[in-house]
Amino acid sequence: MSPFRSLLLFAAVFFLLRPLAATDGDADPLYIGCVEQCKKTGCVGDRCFQHCKFSSDGKPIDGPWYMHEPLYLRWKQWDCCTDCRYYCMLAREEERTKLGDKPVKYHGKWPFRRVYGIQEPVAVALSAVNLAVQFHGWVSFFILVYYKLPLRPDKKTYYEYTGLWHIYGILSMNSWLWSAVFHSRAVELTEKLDISSAVALLGFSLLLTILQCFNVRDEATRVMIAAPLLAFVTTHIMYLNFYELAYGLNRIVCMGMVVVQLLIWAIWAGASNHPARWKLWTVVVGGGLAMVLETYDFPPYMGYVDAHALWHATSIPLTFLWWSFVRDDAEFITSAMLKKVK
Repeated sequence: MSPFRSLLLFAAVFFLLRPLAATDGDADPLYIGCVEQCKKTGCVGDRCFQHCKFSSDGKPIDGPWYMHEPLYLRWKQWDCCTDCRYYCMLAREEERTKLGDKPVKYHGKWPFRRVYGIQEPVAVALSAVNLAVQFHGWVSFFILVYYKLPLRPDKKTYYEYTGLWHIYGILSMNSWLWSAVFHSRAVELTEKLDISSAVALLGFSLLLTILQCFNVRDEATRVMIAAPLLAFVTTHIMYLNFYELAYGLNRIVCMGMVVVQLLIWAIWAGASNHPARWKLWTVVVGGGLAMVLETYDFPPYMGYVDAHALWHATSIPLTFLWWSFVRDDAEFITSAMLKKVK
């Protein structure tokens, strides 16, 4: 796995798993009063919500069928409480802006503006672009090893890590997919899917790093390394999903996997004479600089672009460069294997 991607995933998991304590915005008495009033009246200012209307027995009155939202829009799951919080947040932020105050967080999150029901539209768009870049990198690698480079007589590739990089590509695309979904609408299910896919990718990328950097080719040895590591990652994911979403524990686990990967790749790059090792160093340095963005954690510009979104943007060129390194590595090892055969 790319060292940058390791940093990226760790920061993402760290960002997602920070406990959401009461923050300045949701502790504001005016905000609290607005939300409580909205729940009773179903309105914030001149804006009213159909799903905030309740019957005498407390059940929501949705109105006739032709007033319901289409099925393709109901995925948003915006209910009375979330809509009241959102529009009260916007109202309070407008008042704060007029007074010259800076934006504050509400329920642990900056005040983002929705676009067609999407909670963080820029982060979603950048996640989608990252997904496309990962797909391009994986497909270009597939075409290279199977159609451009020579194959063995049994039609297998000379590059012995082909299968591992295919799994890496699929897990990476899966991770970006759930990142886009989570930033579209943050609920418990999408959060767990996003975190689980990131942890799964971190675990597998650690395995890939060990096998490739230590040149582990024997199948029995690969199984001996993979079995305990994959069992640990699987158990950790199940623990987070079915027992407790333990923020502190998950930070420690992810940090451990990232640090080990970075150390291995750094040692390998320093000791190797690989012709494309400069790309690896570029990704490492670029990833480190990208992490600085996450430490600033500034409020979203115009309600759309925050440090987290910019951090997603930096991964696009670095991911492209990383897959370029993987293709160069496939060519380099294939060339070396052909020389041995001859």
